[in-house]
Amino acid sequence: MAHTGVVFPEVDGKRSTSALGRAVVADALREVDPVGAHAAERETNWRQGYLVHFRRMVEAGLLRDGEAAVDVARSGLDSLHSRMRCATARSEVPLGEAFSAATGSRVPLETATVRGSGERATSLTLPMHGERLAGDGLRRQLDRWVAAGSLEPSAADKVREVLEHPEWLDLSGRKVVVLGAGAEMGPLRALLSWGAEVVGVDLPRPDIWMRVVDVAAGSAGTLHLPVAGGSSPGVAPETADLASGAGADLVHGLPAVADWLTELEGPLVLGNYVYADGATNVRVSSAVDALSVELLRRRSDVALAFLATPTDVFAVPREAVEFSTRAYRSPSAVTRVLRPALRTVSGGRLLQRNYAPGSDPGLNDSLVPQQGPNYALAKRLQRWRATVAARDGVTVSLNVAPPTRTRSVVKNRALASAYAGAHRFGIEVFEPATSNTLMAALLVHDLQTSDTEAGPARAPWLAEADGAVHGGLWRTAYDPRSALGLAVVLGLGSARG
Repeated sequence: MAHTGVVFPEVDGKRSTSALGRAVVADALREVDPVGAHAAERETNWRQGYLVHFRRMVEAGLLRDGEAAVDVARSGLDSLHSRMRCATARSEVPLGEAFSAATGSRVPLETATVRGSGERATSLTLPMHGERLAGDGLRRQLDRWVAAGSLEPSAADKVREVLEHPEWLDLSGRKVVVLGAGAEMGPLRALLSWGAEVVGVDLPRPDIWMRVVDVAAGSAGTLHLPVAGGSSPGVAPETADLASGAGADLVHGLPAVADWLTELEGPLVLGNYVYADGATNVRVSSAVDALSVELLRRRSDVALAFLATPTDVFAVPREAVEFSTRAYRSPSAVTRVLRPALRTVSGGRLLQRNYAPGSDPGLNDSLVPQQGPNYALAKRLQRWRATVAARDGVTVSLNVAPPTRTRSVVKNRALASAYAGAHRFGIEVFEPATSNTLMAALLVHDLQTSDTEAGPARAPWLAEADGAVHGGLWRTAYDPRSALGLAVVLGLGSARG
């Protein structure tokens, strides 16, 4: 594991991802659930045993009418920032001190700009199965998704409102910072097609920037990107020349990125769409969180945007529980015959109810063991930051995104098979183009209505459930993990194909 940039702390002479995860979860629970905190601290097999502790944090957050979630989030973030480090070969400081200490790359970044020459899309359309749904066709698809339980009705309502207000799409007066500009689930392509002004940040890898710059050049929008000092910034030259010097490393060059974003004319929307494999995911997510805190400290015009993974634990509305209960009580003829036998031979582990009937709220546990504790922590800290920032008066857009066939998912054979078989259990897996455009439309709605919808603070779980596109995980008849193994078996042939 690399020992420079944003790094895990040393514990007993080594930088342990499990020790960090165990400690942060215990600290998050300590104030509201001391017993749960003690259990997390004593967990000896974190890589397999983390599931129950991540569920427990959501359960504890429902105390005090859901207000305990704010305490869990603040405590978890404080613990992460005090434990994670920012290091060079010569020195090491706590993460929060990275911006004042002489750590990481401090070579100033400059700005290059790509102004697209394409025609602006003046209304919302959604790519799906090789077509583009628009107008009444898109409204009918939203109705089908609601009827199938693939998303919450509030999500469909928000998209319909964007359809009624196409003037919202260009986000005039804002710059949207897309951290993870090349990410499949990011909104960069959709925002540029709508004529928005986008700031792209991703690793200094020419292959990423060749693709991103090509998208921007053919769009109706404007893309600003960081380039290394002395790389002839300004209006973009040839794509290959620009791509060779573009990009910034959040893990190793965090202070320079903060300085660069601080100088941009605002208002800014700081969008977190980063992803990396394994432990690096926690490192880059911690870097983004530190960057968010620093920009909120330096500027008063910053909003935050996130995509929550559906494979996590969420409190869900009574209506979702009732939908799931109806589905459990009315199985298909084949399932009605096979379900008792499957439950018997598995000792009750297969095809368990998603919720106890009447639960309000219900607790949906869609954590996938194969994704591991580092992925769970990286995604959970984003939800924590959204909770804390919203409570502190910051404009926040956090939406649950659907299961999607991204490259990072389908390269895992078990997950690819599970996704291929998921439709047998009422789960819809989306294509990346459909997902990222749909989620970009929800981002637009959140930003354009943030002033008009201000009011008393809602319990965090209610805010997270609003507008969720979960692909059916919240409304399926069965606890997702109790159907996962069957989905893998049923999807093996399709995944190979």
